[in-house]
Amino acid sequence: MKQGNRDAGAIAALMIRMQEYRLPRAQRLLEKVNRGETIADGDLDFLKRVYSDSADLRPLVKRNPEYMKLVAGMIDLYAEITAKALENEKAGRGAS
Repeated sequence: MKQGNRDAGAIAALMIRMQEYRLPRAQRLLEKVNRGETIADGDLDFLKRVYSDSADLRPLVKRNPEYMKLVAGMIDLYAEITAKALENEKAGRGAS
């Protein structure tokens, strides 16, 4: 199978996962931390998994640079959640 076909399949699967699972969960987490709450262990595991997966995406995005802006936006969203969660944890506010 040609690389372009493999990439197209991988991108389609990633888009479905992002739309149906990762983006909605990230939006809920952002709302949670914006209310001043801390995140639960399961939420932290989710963020770690996403970060780990993003490293695996580098070659795919390098070959398909038209997705760079989308990937960068998602990384920015996760960074915002993480920073706000850390701020909330340090402030000792909220409950997980």
